Amino acid sequence: MKLRKTKQETIIPDVTVSDAGAEGKAIVRVDGMVVFVPFVVPGDVIDLLIYKKKKNYAEGRAITIKQASPLRVEPACPHFGICGGCKWQTLKYEAQLQFKQQQVKDNLERLGHIDTSGMQPICGSEKIYYYRNKLEFTFSTKRWLNDGEVRNENEQGALGFHAPTVFDKVIPIEHCALQRDPSNIIRNTVRQYAEEHNLPYYDIRNHTGFLRNIVIRNTSTNEWMVTVIVAEDRPEWLFPLLEHLKAGFPDITSLQYIINSKFNDSYGDLDVVTFSGKSYITEQMPRHRDGDPLQFRINPKSFYQTNSEQAYRLYSFVADFAELKGDETVYDLYTGTGTIAQFLADSCKKVVGIEYVEEAIADARLNAETNGFDNCTFVAGDMAKVFTDEFISRHGKPDVVITDPPRAGMHEKVVEQLLKIEAGRIVYVSCNPATQARDLEMLHTKYDIGRIQPVDMFPHTQHVENVVLLTLRNS
Repeated sequence: MKLRKTKQETIIPDVTVSDAGAEGKAIVRVDGMVVFVPFVVPGDVIDLLIYKKKKNYAEGRAITIKQASPLRVEPACPHFGICGGCKWQTLKYEAQLQFKQQQVKDNLERLGHIDTSGMQPICGSEKIYYYRNKLEFTFSTKRWLNDGEVRNENEQGALGFHAPTVFDKVIPIEHCALQRDPSNIIRNTVRQYAEEHNLPYYDIRNHTGFLRNIVIRNTSTNEWMVTVIVAEDRPEWLFPLLEHLKAGFPDITSLQYIINSKFNDSYGDLDVVTFSGKSYITEQMPRHRDGDPLQFRINPKSFYQTNSEQAYRLYSFVADFAELKGDETVYDLYTGTGTIAQFLADSCKKVVGIEYVEEAIADARLNAETNGFDNCTFVAGDMAKVFTDEFISRHGKPDVVITDPPRAGMHEKVVEQLLKIEAGRIVYVSCNPATQARDLEMLHTKYDIGRIQPVDMFPHTQHVENVVLLTLRNS
């Protein structure tokens, strides 16, 4: 294989993409070195440009696709290849599922030394486009420029998604294929209004400007929430914009705003003001057992699974693994707004949910009341500090533990406490099989690993959820 070298780059012609890799990139192997390449699929034959070399790997991009892989399909998104999301859009969905299944298997076996013979086929998503119920868009004075593009000095900037690896530039999004309309129409209307009325976009470097973010959420019952986030308290600018949205989109059930003068975009600690409609929207989910659908209130700070239909399938696997008979005490660690806890509440004696975010616990309690559950207890606090011997003495030893931690996995103290209390079953839900594998290896000292069920919540991305059943050995 001949290498043609420039001063800073290496170009290798006619190489075959061999596999899917980390962060949605694909893998090319050159002389024993792994090269990560975005926006190509296994089986593509490409001319490869290597632009960065590290000790154990390199990064590159395809200059030309010489021969398309049989796994390649046309992307639905007009921004594919520029936007950093949905990097697997050009890969057939069946192949995406195969690679995700393999990702879970590799992580559990290599990192956790777990026997994966109990792994079931991955549960794919029936919808592979327009499946999300929440998107957050960013305003920026700096628009991402494509190759050869020149900035127009008169333009406001961009409203869309952050460009990959560049914190202050935003890719203008005309149409996102992840959330159904009127999401795209609402976003484009806001942009048009801002341009017509010269509302300044936010400059994250200089901390100037007005418009920062817009968050659009919806439910399966067609309720819509729009939250506009601005950097200054300027009602003369903000209120006419909100009135424009209110008049133009009667489908908006909840129209809210947040004033964020901080140097970062987080708003969990900020006040939310309802401009029009309700302060929340309501999602429905079928019960695991017969009865009216469960109701879950969602406010701008609430966590709720962004793929509502797959959330029901995910929770159904949790209930199946838990094997509840009706007389159990169940702990739901990292309960969020109590969705899993209430999905199981019909099937057990009581559920105790623990969550760090106090607003989420307030939602969980309200949702339990709305759904008619009097056997749910929700506690707010740091999991590593709350989940103690005294807590268990007060609430009773759990027969079953459900744990659904963030991507970082469980704190070591939480794992130690689980090993100490020896619940009969643990159902571990994870959005990161790597940290799940680490925790499972520690739990494996007392627990046998049983069924393993990957679930695809996010088509066209590398992300995958995984549910694992652990049974106390000799119990």
